[in-house]
Amino acid sequence: MAVNAGASLVTSQAYAAEAATLADEIGDTSLALWVAGTRSLALYYAGSYRQADEVAAAGISRSPAHPQAIRLLINGRARALGRLQDRARAEAMIGQAMTLAERHELPNGLTSCIALEEPYSQTRLLANAVTVRLSLGDASSVHRLTAQIEDQVDGSDSAWSRALVRLDQATACLRGPSPDLEHSMELGKQALQAAAVTPIRSVVQRAQELQQAAAAWRSHAAVQDYTDALTTWRAAPGAGALRA
Repeated sequence: MAVNAGASLVTSQAYAAEAATLADEIGDTSLALWVAGTRSLALYYAGSYRQADEVAAAGISRSPAHPQAIRLLINGRARALGRLQDRARAEAMIGQAMTLAERHELPNGLTSCIALEEPYSQTRLLANAVTVRLSLGDASSVHRLTAQIEDQVDGSDSAWSRALVRLDQATACLRGPSPDLEHSMELGKQALQAAAVTPIRSVVQRAQELQQAAAAWRSHAAVQDYTDALTTWRAAPGAGALRA
């Protein structure tokens, strides 16, 4: 939670190091892989994408067939490689995550992105694939995948997940030959509303990235409305304490 609460990378890595030591002391492979995934998550949101990939890869090497490796492949390696614009390897990680998921009995619905006891569900896996494809500039794939998981996301009790998926959709709407500004900004405002009570670092970062993606149309009324909504949202005590 130090990651999502906007704590410094030094702080989150210190917690992770202690947790990793405890996992090794009790011989808990599941916990050790979970810690690797959370270390990778912290590095990802700090912008250290190559390190995020390396930490996730090291975690996978401990037990490649473990259900927690699904998270390491898709949330750790694929997302980081997508940010690095390494399309071939990012797509390979998505494929490996899908293949490994087929070997395990997965939970239903949209599991937590930091689930400790259970593996990623198919919906959570696809939600991460959406983020990877967005980083790679593949807007059509983003729309196709979000259509597959829309019902499960909307039915989830996780406001954070609903916000993140909508923000990915919103940014994808700005890509391609015919940007849909109105729909993009409406999705962005829906995301802000969904995460208004307890925002987390990932939502703050992605909301600001949407604003940056829409900068070329800053004079458009819809973009101005979103910018105003984002400014108000960021001024709230919870979001204002976080830094992207």
